[in-house]
Amino acid sequence: MGADDVPMDDKAKRMRDLLSSFYSPDPSMSPSPNTSSSRPQTTLDAINSSSFDPDQYMNLLAAKSNVEGILQRHVEMAAEIKNLDTDLQMLVYENYNKFISATDTIKRMKSNIVGMESNMEQLLEKIMSVQSRSDGVNTSLFEKREHVEKLHRTRNLLRKVQFIYDLPVRLGKCIKSEAYADAVRFYTGAMPIFKAYGDSSFQDCKRASEEAMAIIIKNLQGKLFSDSESIQTRAEAAVLLKQLDFPVESLKVRLLEKLAQSLVDLQLKTEEISNGSVDSKDSSKEGSPGLATAAAHEASVREFVEAVRAYCVIFPDSEKQLVKLAQDLVTKHFETTEEYVKKRICSADLLRVFRIIWTDVLLMDEVLHEAALPNYSLEAAKVAVKQYVASTFSHLLHDISDALTKVHVRQKKGGEEYSLQVVLEASKKAVLQGSMDVLLDFRQILEDNLELLVKLKDLIIDLVQEGFQDFFRALDDHFLLLSGKNNSPSQDQGLTEGTLGDKAFAGLVLVLAQLSVFIEQTAIPRITEEIAASFSGGGVRGYEYGPAFVPGEICRIFRSAGEKFLNLYINMRTQRISLLLKKRFTTPNWVKHKEPREVHMFVDLFLQELEAVGREVKQILPQGLRRHRRNDSNGSTASSRSNPLREERLTQSNTQRARSQLLETHLAKLFKQKVEIFTKVEYTQESVVSTIVKLFLKSLQEFVRLQTFNRSGFQQIQLDIQFLRTPLKENIEDEAAVDFLLDEVIVGASERCLDPIPLEPPILDKLIQAKLAKTRDQIPIAS
Repeated sequence: MGADDVPMDDKAKRMRDLLSSFYSPDPSMSPSPNTSSSRPQTTLDAINSSSFDPDQYMNLLAAKSNVEGILQRHVEMAAEIKNLDTDLQMLVYENYNKFISATDTIKRMKSNIVGMESNMEQLLEKIMSVQSRSDGVNTSLFEKREHVEKLHRTRNLLRKVQFIYDLPVRLGKCIKSEAYADAVRFYTGAMPIFKAYGDSSFQDCKRASEEAMAIIIKNLQGKLFSDSESIQTRAEAAVLLKQLDFPVESLKVRLLEKLAQSLVDLQLKTEEISNGSVDSKDSSKEGSPGLATAAAHEASVREFVEAVRAYCVIFPDSEKQLVKLAQDLVTKHFETTEEYVKKRICSADLLRVFRIIWTDVLLMDEVLHEAALPNYSLEAAKVAVKQYVASTFSHLLHDISDALTKVHVRQKKGGEEYSLQVVLEASKKAVLQGSMDVLLDFRQILEDNLELLVKLKDLIIDLVQEGFQDFFRALDDHFLLLSGKNNSPSQDQGLTEGTLGDKAFAGLVLVLAQLSVFIEQTAIPRITEEIAASFSGGGVRGYEYGPAFVPGEICRIFRSAGEKFLNLYINMRTQRISLLLKKRFTTPNWVKHKEPREVHMFVDLFLQELEAVGREVKQILPQGLRRHRRNDSNGSTASSRSNPLREERLTQSNTQRARSQLLETHLAKLFKQKVEIFTKVEYTQESVVSTIVKLFLKSLQEFVRLQTFNRSGFQQIQLDIQFLRTPLKENIEDEAAVDFLLDEVIVGASERCLDPIPLEPPILDKLIQAKLAKTRDQIPIAS
């Protein structure tokens, strides 16, 4: 029994290995010859391998698991064994069914093939019968078929012979009708026969045909080099000559020269573009010259493209020359465009020119794709767009300059008056409306769907932003040039001064100051909003360079410029008044001055200048709030002349009264409130006029301190200053400062006087009233 068990175990093991090798998807599961010598697995997962060792597995399981784990593993293995038995049973059933089906199929095949051999023999007999009958028919019809084929060959030969004999006549008809393509086709078809029998049977036909072809070749050469013929016709002539084995390579250079000369007519011309821009406004009308010109140009370009296509066929190695011709044409187009954009044109004109150029590029790109004309034209278009943007901003700057420098006069009472308000409003409109129009133009270019411009969208955005930044910087420099602060010698400055004159030039500086404020507070915010709405993006210039348009920087520039121009206007007006002061104090001999009889003419001239300043600032600057109104009850700000103590002592002796006046003036200074004379200049009428008056009085004080007066000279100064008090207080907002400066002039004159005895109040009032009466009498006469 024990001996019988061993073979059974070997048999079962062999069967298991066979089944495992057949059904296992893993090749490692199949047994190998070296299984017994392979290294045993040392893991619990190796139970399905071919080298499974049960003893080693049990030892490992006992070492790693407790009793409960071993029992659990026993239950799991029992379930797996049961499942495997079930699967094996199902597998056997399935294989048994397949074996039965295969046996049935074999039985049916044996039953079906029993009668097939006899059928095949019958079929073979029928085929042999048909073949024998077919051979009999072929044998009986062989002679007739040979005769028919011989007649057909004879007929074809007769046709060819007839064609050869008719060839000279056909060629003559083609020459008359100029159907040279048909003539070449006929002659090339007859060439094999002429080569074989041209010296014997068809000698006369060959000679007549060659004479006709000589005429055709001559005519084709004439067409090839005729300027009156189209490029397409000349190209067809070259193709026909090449088919006739004519040495057309010698004609390559001449034909290329003809092709290059034709480019002159295809180039855009500034006059045609300008006329087209005028005609484009009436493009809705049929037969418009602008539309006709564009259509004619497109037709010429298409003709050129067809000639290039034919040239490529005739001369396949001429690609480089043709590419150069096409690139030269595109270059000439954009050079003309760059010259055209230097004029004042709108975006519609530029778009129309770009469309013409882009149409030409696409047409030529169809036959010369190797030239990469779209990319080539893209680079040239960048230059043209930059030129257009720069030219647009240059024209805008010129418009603003014209609005500023043009003399606007208006008739008033028989004389001319310079209207600064008109200049200011025109300049504001030129800056704001001009900038909006420029942005509208650029936006139309940006929104166009032309492929050339779509590729340049980011570049256009950067150019517009950079253009505005550079434009406002250039505008600031131009303002400095107009104001005379730019030290560089320029013809523009001389032209401006010569056109406007000194009076208008000072007013222009005031206009520049207010215009700078308008640009800072109104124009820049509007332009910034429009740029943010329609020109955001870009980025071609690179982030390392920062943003292209910096409104904060522009605002700082024009804020500083406005302050500079306002101070410059004040300085110019003050310098003009200082000239009057210099002439007033350097001309007379103050030590020998005569007694005052009236207010000096210098006061009238100063008041005229002050009135001119008032007229200018009223046109340009807003009216501010009047401040520093002096309180009459405040004795601390009262002048030394109106001091009751000093008026009481005027009745004393002259010498004692003068000394007392000087002493009381110095004592009054100690008790006066501190007066702030020079404050920051504001953009108001009162602030500008007050500053000019204060500077005038301060200059007057300094001129007084440089002179030595006798009694009469001192009294003349006293009279002039007293007369100035009333008109200055009417026009100046800071009365306290004016009183202080007027008193300082009197004090300075008294300190520089040899005998500082003032005029008696009655006499002073009488002279002032006389001057006022004289002024009132002159006003009606002047009117």
